[in-house]
Amino acid sequence: MAKAPQPKGKTPEADEAQGDAAAAEAPKKKKFSGKKLVLFVLLPLLLLGGGGAGAYMMGLFGGAKAEQTAEAKPEETKPSVYYEMPEMLVNLVTTGKKPSYLKLKVSLELKDEEASKQVEAVLPRIVDSFQVYLRALRVEDLQGSAGILRLRQELLTRVADAAKPAEVHDVLFKEMLVQ
Repeated sequence: MAKAPQPKGKTPEADEAQGDAAAAEAPKKKKFSGKKLVLFVLLPLLLLGGGGAGAYMMGLFGGAKAEQTAEAKPEETKPSVYYEMPEMLVNLVTTGKKPSYLKLKVSLELKDEEASKQVEAVLPRIVDSFQVYLRALRVEDLQGSAGILRLRQELLTRVADAAKPAEVHDVLFKEMLVQ
């Protein structure tokens, strides 16, 4: 096979160099690399989708929260009934010779007037339950807001057990004196 005649001054190496230069000058098509795809496409889509879902759930677009409030409106809440417990005075557990006392006056928040009648019927049982628990306390157990919250929760648990089937919503402290 015969080679085609080359124009003067041109060699095959020169042709390759011109081809490379032409290729460099021609615009290259760039592909998205994996990092760029995630950073510029997927991440904004995920953020927008998550933000939209959060806004929907918060009720900004009439979502789940708006439906819940619409359902809650027809229910009329009856005012709570409060039952005054008799004042209690108990001695607390102490390690020293000086006795410590707790004077306590509470009200019970009840569901309705019928619950008040049910509590009245079992009042001696409730007082007994309170006395047994309160006499086992130490002064340290009643210190600080955490101590008061624990006391409230324990009294609520005990009154709810003793007053069944009456619904007791809360125990409200009217007076509390530790001496």
